[in-house]
Amino acid sequence: MIDTVIFDLGGVLIDWNPRYLFRKLFTDEQEMEHFLTHICSPDWNEEQDAGRTLAEATEWLVARHPEHEPNIRAYYGRWEKMLGGVFEAGVEALRKLTQETDYQVYALTNWSAETFEIALRKYDFLHWFDGIVVSGTEKTRKPFPEFYHILLDRYSVEPQKALFLDDNLRNIEAARQLDIHAVHITDPNMIPDVLKCLPQRPPNPRRGSQ
Repeated sequence: MIDTVIFDLGGVLIDWNPRYLFRKLFTDEQEMEHFLTHICSPDWNEEQDAGRTLAEATEWLVARHPEHEPNIRAYYGRWEKMLGGVFEAGVEALRKLTQETDYQVYALTNWSAETFEIALRKYDFLHWFDGIVVSGTEKTRKPFPEFYHILLDRYSVEPQKALFLDDNLRNIEAARQLDIHAVHITDPNMIPDVLKCLPQRPPNPRRGSQ
């Protein structure tokens, strides 16, 4: 009896990829990949998702890799250039859920609180959700159980009645450990088919049209 759908954002609804920026800054693909793997690495970026400030993260990394300073500073200085747009199939599925059904719809995202403000201004559909839980604001992130519990507790969501969509298998497995129904989104175009399996729920007048 699913009554709630929880979306991840990056890789599910929003096309974010640092390569969109750094292909403009590097002429050698291998050098770029080395930089994004070992300098501005996913582990480093996740610390900002968990609440470390962009300024602190940048200065910490510049001190350790001064030879890469211009590119390190570009990471957040030109962060918006990493946004490639939206995945239309997912956004349209979100619109139907929020406008045409009575499902509760939330977002649970690993995202810096500072850069999320940019996304809020850029994407109107982020205002369609019944609530969004941002890791950088909460100072914790997926796949840690306490981050999922923030959403579950704040919005009185029963795990067994929630469906969670995420492109990261690690996060999916963590959700399943909490008895949340979870689907690994390997292609955003699969989202409409996933949601078609949900029972029909008539719209609720509490929501305005988007």
